[in-house]
Amino acid sequence: MNPKRSFKKLILINILAFVFFSYFSSEQKPYRLLTTETFFEMESVGNPSISPDGKLIIFTRSWVDKMNDQIRSNLWLVDIEGKRVRELTHGNWRDFSPVWSPDGKKIAFLSERDGSTQIHVMWLDTREVAQLTHLERAPANIVWSPDGKNLAFTYFVPDNNPILPIKLPPRPEGAKWAAPAVIIDRLSWRTDGRGPLPKGYNHVFIINAELGGTPRQITTGDYSHNNPTFSADGTKIYFSAIRKPEAEYQMGDSEIYVVDLKTLEIKALTDRKGPDNNPLVSPDGQWIAYTGYDDRNFTSHLSSIYLMDKEGQRKRLLAGNLPNSPVSVTWAPDSSGLYYLMPEKGESNLYFVSLDGRIKKITQGVHYISEYSLARNGQVAAVISNFYRPGYLITFNLNQPSQIKELVDVNQDVLEGVKLGEVEELWFNSSDGLKIQGWLIKPAEFEPNKKYPMVLWIHGGPWAMYTVAFNWEWQNFAANGYAVLYTNPRGSTGYGQDFVNGIQFAYPGKDYDDLMAGVDAALAKGFIDPENLFVCGGSGGGVLTAWIVGHTDRFRAAVSMRPVTNWYSFVGTTDGHMWYRQFQKYPWEDPMEYIQRSPIHYVANVKTPIMIMTGEADLRTPISQSEEYYRALKMLKKETLLVRMPEEYHSWRRPSHRLAQQLYLMAWFEKYRKKPNPEKSQNEEN
Repeated sequence: MNPKRSFKKLILINILAFVFFSYFSSEQKPYRLLTTETFFEMESVGNPSISPDGKLIIFTRSWVDKMNDQIRSNLWLVDIEGKRVRELTHGNWRDFSPVWSPDGKKIAFLSERDGSTQIHVMWLDTREVAQLTHLERAPANIVWSPDGKNLAFTYFVPDNNPILPIKLPPRPEGAKWAAPAVIIDRLSWRTDGRGPLPKGYNHVFIINAELGGTPRQITTGDYSHNNPTFSADGTKIYFSAIRKPEAEYQMGDSEIYVVDLKTLEIKALTDRKGPDNNPLVSPDGQWIAYTGYDDRNFTSHLSSIYLMDKEGQRKRLLAGNLPNSPVSVTWAPDSSGLYYLMPEKGESNLYFVSLDGRIKKITQGVHYISEYSLARNGQVAAVISNFYRPGYLITFNLNQPSQIKELVDVNQDVLEGVKLGEVEELWFNSSDGLKIQGWLIKPAEFEPNKKYPMVLWIHGGPWAMYTVAFNWEWQNFAANGYAVLYTNPRGSTGYGQDFVNGIQFAYPGKDYDDLMAGVDAALAKGFIDPENLFVCGGSGGGVLTAWIVGHTDRFRAAVSMRPVTNWYSFVGTTDGHMWYRQFQKYPWEDPMEYIQRSPIHYVANVKTPIMIMTGEADLRTPISQSEEYYRALKMLKKETLLVRMPEEYHSWRRPSHRLAQQLYLMAWFEKYRKKPNPEKSQNEEN
């Protein structure tokens, strides 16, 4: 045998073996990664509503309509044993907000099936559906009367009285004249997500729950009314409103009112300075619970739970000094107290406060309960999520809250076999010693001996809270080899009023220090590449992103989405006047306060490539804010791009635009990501 030929043959065999095993080891991994395609496959459950007897749960199941680039939803039904899951409605539209009738035989819900949002009722025994309303605009806040004969709801009623009437000469037949002028005499005349608002007010209406017909208007006056709820005997309706002179200038100073359904006489039950909202009548009819706070001129207030009797007497604070504003407050079936959700330190659990003010935590765990519904027998239906699972439907009984039963998980098939990034909780000290919470997601295919790029993702608000719930965007970055850091800097909710006040008249401010301390804490883990740091955020997070690049160059690239860049021009062009309250003086009184807190004031310092992304129809942070900042960057010849999302408000409505945001983020960061030097790596191995 020729030795040279044998040696060459051996080398060839080894090469083929290497190629073979390399191919199959990469192509046939025991797991999959969270790819871009999964975005359109993800579904969601929501609006859980449990029957009065606690045996059945109705919920919405939402999906992406890829043909029309819309989110659709229908109603589904499941028993509390999870043995039978059924579709109640079917169609390429949105059915939502289901509410059981008191006898458990019908459900009322909102549907867009005829092209507009209307109230519908379904009889559960026959599945027959009746459309009760044929309104010009969408009704909201539907609630059953105790006897199940009527439904109350809120509805916008336009004020058609001319503000300044004029009379043009007759238009010649066939003439094409311009559209008439729009006259505005209100403090706020448009809102994000809807656009220009016709002049008018929200009023409370009642409609027959079986026959439908013409709704009966219960409230009157040039005021808006919200959160209607019936008295226990069905003779009155409680609601919240600002029925005061110059109501639009009262800065949210709402009160609780009651209207007699026979006489339509309206009586105010509260009168303090500060909002009183969400009246709830106890099952025995004796008490009214509500949420609100005493106005102390904070830039952001956390709410408490209050109590008064049905006549508006014996008012008292029931649960105060909470870490966050209570969510979904609900009476116990025996009127012994109230249940509520408390978003706290990234988690959300169910709590109970008794009538004597004692608070008890009902559920435990590192999870986020976003919605729940309570039956008369103490059975609960809820939507819950964690780091690795999107929201899924569960049930448990208040007598045994730890025995949670999973009912419906609409994403189990999508995530089956998918390897997600591991999440680690971080607590770290800011520059002044304040403790800050955050989380660090490792790359999905993490190897301890490697260095990875990291994205600092900043939440909006700024009075909001990042949670332990599943986030597709972050896990998709983890699937692409990135670590993701998200934190709750001072100003975030979930840590008490003092923490919220950390940016009182000082935003941006020390929250910047908190974010940088978070980056340092992540770097201390040892697997983050300090030369491959990226930063992004939307809304309030967009503000801080633009602020960051004006104060440091430690990031390789940044993306500021829907930002405020110039507070002076912003407060007069945003859709609400409440933003004036975030400053000690008006801009014409102290322009320097607005200028010094504006990212554009530091634009000359920017060395980081930064992309700005905004919806063209955004009314909350108008696109002029992004254009102003972009133009300044271009004038200074900085590396930048402006991405405009057509027909989008402050939050992207179109699924394709939400996915495009993710892809633009990834493309921008990849463009500036520092790649490893192959020669250097080879030398290190040698």
